[in-house]
Amino acid sequence: QVELVESGGGLVQAGGSLRLSCAPSGSIFGITAMNWYRQAPGKQRELVAAINRDGYTNYADSVKGRFTISRDNAKNTVFLQMNSLKPEDTAVYYCRTLYMVAGIEHNYWGQGTQVTVSS
Repeated sequence: QVELVESGGGLVQAGGSLRLSCAPSGSIFGITAMNWYRQAPGKQRELVAAINRDGYTNYADSVKGRFTISRDNAKNTVFLQMNSLKPEDTAVYYCRTLYMVAGIEHNYWGQGTQVTVSS
């Protein structure tokens, strides 16, 4: 069973930056997309950023211009560079990797990493 290992979360002041990483513990074949989600206390989990196998990216409106998603295809690792952080970015951030096997889509989730932005 492959696990996604996240790192890079922490406490930062408003206006600061953090870089999250998400790497698999083993090999994953047929990856179609790699996404970052977040969940703040009392709120639903939301999609923050996504990148597909062709490198096309998509962002939530709330993070456009501040966050950048990227990937290392050789290592199946996805990153989230977060700049100009705001207190409302405080949440647990999760990565998710989607992959296809025999035409059926599967996915792995990371365990989550806490990001706290102080005002």
